Amino acid sequence: MSHYKSWSGLNKQLNNFLCDALKNRISYFLTRYHEVHNSYGRATIRLDGQELVNFSWEEMYKQDNDANNLYLKTGNFDYNAPELKEKWDKEATFSDYDFLEAATQFIELPINEALNSENYLIKIFAIMDRRVGKRTLERLRKSEEYKCYPVWVQQFYELRLES
Repeated sequence: MSHYKSWSGLNKQLNNFLCDALKNRISYFLTRYHEVHNSYGRATIRLDGQELVNFSWEEMYKQDNDANNLYLKTGNFDYNAPELKEKWDKEATFSDYDFLEAATQFIELPINEALNSENYLIKIFAIMDRRVGKRTLERLRKSEEYKCYPVWVQQFYELRLES
């Protein structure tokens, strides 16, 4: 994971990238439970105060369980296995660490690379970005390529295309 100095600084950067229509509507939240072993945490993306999607330490345990089950089936212990990525992408099985990694990567990417990323979290940050112009939005609306993404990702595209 890329290093970041503080959540407040990273949050400010993410909010500065939001398009005008979503500036006061979308918010990012991250907390760490320091009293708990390993300082587990939770991250969310919210619209008007309502959670659209969350990423927590519980999801990390689901990832571990899926990887262990794959190992028992195949003898291959690989967190990057295509079948695991497909399952986790579909079900939004991402931890707060996955959220942070995507956020720090997104900040360093050109907007076109972010929009075309394999990482759905980076795509979400990108579609809400102020650097995405009207022509790009119109192209996305016409192609409807985002409709093949999982429902939890589609909601961000539809939100941006409506705004």
